[in-house]
Amino acid sequence: MQHSDVIILGGGLAGMTLALALDAHGIGCAVVDPADPEKTTAPDFDGRVSAISSSSYRLLQAVGLEPHLAGKGCPIRKIWVSDGLSPGTLEFETSENDDPLGIMFENRELRLALRAASGAAKHLTLHIPSKAARVERDLSGVEVTLDNGAVLSAPLLVAAEGRHSPTREAAHIKAARWDYDEVAIITAIHHQEPHENTAFEIFQADGPLALLPMLPGTRSAIVWTVPKKHAAAMLALNERAFLAEMHKRMGGFLGKISLAAPRSSFPLGFHHSARIVDTRLALVGDAGHGIHPVAGQGLNLGFRDVAALTEVLVEGMRLGLDPGDAQLLKRYDRWRSLDNLMVSGVSDSVIRLFGLPGGAASAVRRLGMGIIGGLPPLKNRFMSEARGESGDVPKLLQGLTI
Repeated sequence: MQHSDVIILGGGLAGMTLALALDAHGIGCAVVDPADPEKTTAPDFDGRVSAISSSSYRLLQAVGLEPHLAGKGCPIRKIWVSDGLSPGTLEFETSENDDPLGIMFENRELRLALRAASGAAKHLTLHIPSKAARVERDLSGVEVTLDNGAVLSAPLLVAAEGRHSPTREAAHIKAARWDYDEVAIITAIHHQEPHENTAFEIFQADGPLALLPMLPGTRSAIVWTVPKKHAAAMLALNERAFLAEMHKRMGGFLGKISLAAPRSSFPLGFHHSARIVDTRLALVGDAGHGIHPVAGQGLNLGFRDVAALTEVLVEGMRLGLDPGDAQLLKRYDRWRSLDNLMVSGVSDSVIRLFGLPGGAASAVRRLGMGIIGGLPPLKNRFMSEARGESGDVPKLLQGLTI
């Protein structure tokens, strides 16, 4: 039997970041994930990108990813929001002397960086690819039997398996959930005009179109939300027709465009767990909450979970408590519950507000954007949220040591 301080089921972006954060503080982890890393780091795996907030990037620096990510992300200096192509927009902008509003990375680059950093970890054991065949939790501890027969034990189990976490379901943790009846089409484009480090969010009646700046300055990632009933037809369009439809939705402001990546898609939904802990169990990232990608905060919420759980465990173990102690898990649940609920609620409200049809609704939205743009304190609050610097921020997200 192999013993660790923590067993993490799920070696994705959140799970591996947690493992490295704990390793940096001398806490031993075993990470179990069934996905073949050679496939998940292949250039054509899924083409997804993530907007990493300034605070989340400080976490990635703290766990040793800076050498592997330097020069590979595109800073977001401006966010431009519009209601269709109607007059009246909302703009958030930061100077070169301030932290960017976010940094755009290809998920593949994040996976490669995590994989490279894990090679230098001193207290980390990877069981990848491998799968948990049996999981047993009780007041005395956790025991996980892998599909290859190996048996792992620890005082704490962390579920970081994503939206469809079997561990969450097995723990009978209730969650509010619904389907948006929408699909996100993912790709990337080259464009004639430079993006100037600007993220564009164009809200259409049938869903938002996001253009996210990538390196070099004439390439942007695309997250195009369309009704589920239209998704198959949109994906079936030939390249010329697809680009023509996108160009029309964009209003042509970036000039001539061409595809820079294959098209892929995934359905959109919402879920929020009633709690993110159970007996010797903690949920992290999408295992506990999943939101619409409209604000680009899904992964950042997961990183906030990582930073908070790391701080709770490190401080608790210094006091002599074991990592699965109910007091520690209660503190983690209390710390993250309000923030997760608020961000989830805001993202859902934005989607529903901009999805209302009609000229009257559009006029109200433009009025609201004008009010936000004209009130610096309110505007700064939104920018603080984008950077992940509001609320009770864990030390790792502030660039501080625990």
